[in-house]
Formats: sequence, C-alpha cells, structure tokens
Amino acid sequence: MENMRYDEQDMRAIVSTGLLNNDAADSESVFFAQQLEYIKSKTYDEKLANLNAAKLFPVSTEADAGAESISYESYGMVGIAKLIASYADDLPRADVKGTKVTVEIFSAATAYGYSPQDIRAAKMKGLPLNARRALSARRANDTLINKIAFKGDKDGKIVGILDNPNITTEVVKADGNSNSTKWADKTPAQILRDLNDAVSAIVDLTNGVEIPDTIVLPIKQYNYIANTIVPDTSGESILTNFKKNNQYIKNVVSAVEMKGAGSSGEDVGLIYRKDIDAVSLEIPMAFTQYAPQARNLEFVVPCESRTAGVIVYYSLSMSKMVGI
Repeated sequence: MENMRYDEQDMRAIVSTGLLNNDAADSESVFFAQQLEYIKSKTYDEKLANLNAAKLFPVSTEADAGAESISYESYGMVGIAKLIASYADDLPRADVKGTKVTVEIFSAATAYGYSPQDIRAAKMKGLPLNARRALSARRANDTLINKIAFKGDKDGKIVGILDNPNITTEVVKADGNSNSTKWADKTPAQILRDLNDAVSAIVDLTNGVEIPDTIVLPIKQYNYIANTIVPDTSGESILTNFKKNNQYIKNVVSAVEMKGAGSSGEDVGLIYRKDIDAVSLEIPMAFTQYAPQARNLEFVVPCESRTAGVIVYYSLSMSKMVGI
C-alpha cells in the first residue's frame, strides 16, 4: 500500500475531518486516500453497458460547465445554392427558417460513502475497499443522463429525443396481416418498403439536403429483420438486403429505448443523420467525483454531471417510424 498514489485534495479533506488517525506513513487516512484514488479511477474508466444515448448521438462538451443554458438556432430547412452571373445581387440565403431556442442545463447528482469502521476493517485485513458503491453511483448518474436523452425530464423541462415535437413522425402502412402495421405481420418485401420509404421521406422532404445514415430499431424488430430471409436472394436476411441496396444508410443498430416509445405505446424506429452539426447529446460537465466530506460518522463522496439532453439542430434531418 505504501507505493500507491493518492490525491492531495482528497488527503487534505480526509485529514481535516479528524475521523481517522494520521500518525504514520501507513495511517488510516493515507490508506483511505490511496483506496479512494484507485476507486475513483476505476469508476471513471468503467464502461457501462446498455446506456445507449452516448453511443447513438454525438456527444458535445462545448458548453462551459458553469453555463446555465444553451442557446442555438434550430433550422427547419436550409437554403439551396444556385449558379449566378457576375455582379448578381440576388444571392440565395442558406439560413432560412432559423428559430432561436434556449434550453436549460441541469445537474445530475449522486453520492457514495464509507464509514471509518469500513476503512479500519479493510486496512486491518489488508483488503481493498468495496468499489461497488462508487460504480453504483456512476451507473445511477449515467442512467439518468440516458433517460433524459430519450424521454426528457418534465420537472427539469428537458424534452427527450423521442418526445421532440419538431421531429417528423411517419406511421408505417397498415397492410400486414389483419391490416397490421407491425413487421412481425408483414412480408420481407413490405418491411423493405417501410425501411426505404422512411429513408426516402427525409431525402425527398429536404430536396436531398439531408441524407440520413443511421437507423435505430427496437431489439425485437432488429433481431427479426436480421434473421428473416428474403425470398429469392440466396439466403440474404432483410437487414443484409436492405443495407446492400440502400445507398444512404451506413448503420442499423438496436436500442431497448425504442420499445413502446410512441405516443400510444407503439414501437418506433429512429432515422437520422449522425452528425454533431445536426444532433448532439449535450454534456457540459462529465461525471465528476469530489473530495470526501464528513457527514456524521461517514465519509461521503459527492458526484455530479451536467446535461441539457439531446439537441436537434436540423429537425428535418431526423424522423420517427411508428408502429413497426
């Protein structure tokens, strides 16, 4: 333990509480500071599975952690350039229909802690402190950020990507068995049509200015098209056939958040251009662990991050495919 590093700020905070002895190089305070350095590093490095927002949307840290809000221009349509003669004064504008939007930035806070007896017992036995408490705090933080990204937060007045009223919503055709919209009730040809129609709708609506490259589907529907064969294709799945023949889409992925995400509980797919200029998950302040604080007979490590949720700068670059 003697060779382990520790953070000087943590050490000063621990010593100032007077809850642990500090009378030797291997004191309880030094032990705790060393353990906390390891636990914090492990928590920062932890890759948490199934929290999809940071995987699906480009993360922006451009806003300052001290900012209270983010203001941006939201564009419904960009202008179209044209060839002009020399000295022409009718230059087309490329910034039409920009609306200024301001969104608030909110803090997500959690904490974990250890009692002096936890520390004394671990030191006596020569065992590390349990890092699960810190990892649980990290997971709670990231789960909240993920929830806000997709569904927003009514108390914090953040609109989630799946509830954004400016995103076009397209209900797929109800021509499956018993007039169903669900892919499980449709033929491979009908599902391929639904996928291609959803992509083409964005391209057509924007006159080719917006080109989507990513589709996110519920896990069930993703697995269905990945394992259902298209007739007369030498064994190609619907997914393989679609990706091979659609010139725009580069990525088709699944996310549990798409299940039941429609306004009436329908499963949805999300089609968009994965570009930080079009959409971003705003994280002005990443998950941060502060120096420990004494609360009664416990050392508490406060944790914080700040987010404004997902911002869509070009609403026509994205659409929802509902009823699949």
